[in-house]
Amino acid sequence: MGEAVKDLREEVIQAWYMDDSEEDQRLPHHKDPKEFVSLDKLAELGVLSWRLDADNYETDEDLKKIRETRGYSYMDICEVCAEKLPNYEEKVKSFFEEHLHTDEEIRYCVAGSGYFDVRDRNEAWIRVWVKKGGMIVLPAGIYHRFTVDSENYIKAMRLFVGEPVWTPYNRPHDHLPARKEYVDNFVINASA
Repeated sequence: MGEAVKDLREEVIQAWYMDDSEEDQRLPHHKDPKEFVSLDKLAELGVLSWRLDADNYETDEDLKKIRETRGYSYMDICEVCAEKLPNYEEKVKSFFEEHLHTDEEIRYCVAGSGYFDVRDRNEAWIRVWVKKGGMIVLPAGIYHRFTVDSENYIKAMRLFVGEPVWTPYNRPHDHLPARKEYVDNFVINASA
């Protein structure tokens, strides 16, 4: 029998259902027993992922192809850590407010790691741990939140189609067209 092919993305992106603990948001928050979520299941929710060469992100041909194919014309680098981000603790708390965007949120971790939490179709939280080399795309309209992990450091490339739009819409914002489109594409039609 042939061996199962390992998905190399799983070395830099892992996901699991979260517990309901109110402990520090930077902890893993695994359920007991642990309940992992596959990258295929994330894709069913519209969350796309890649493993890229973070040591050579400035010249990576795979990243260049993704940017060209998906139209990501704008790029910048953001470091989330106490030394680089003014009002660090307040910022980390604000990133953890559940919200959505009217555009995709594209993040490529070039150093460090962090958690992107997304809602499944039943409103349960899935924690997506993105480490160096992992890139994810959260679709427009998905409710999510972000936090650094216990290492308190992530250096991420932010990508956008055209000029960047930073506006978070804290929940509830179900009336927005981006949310309605997300629900139609990934919640209603996907569960039918």
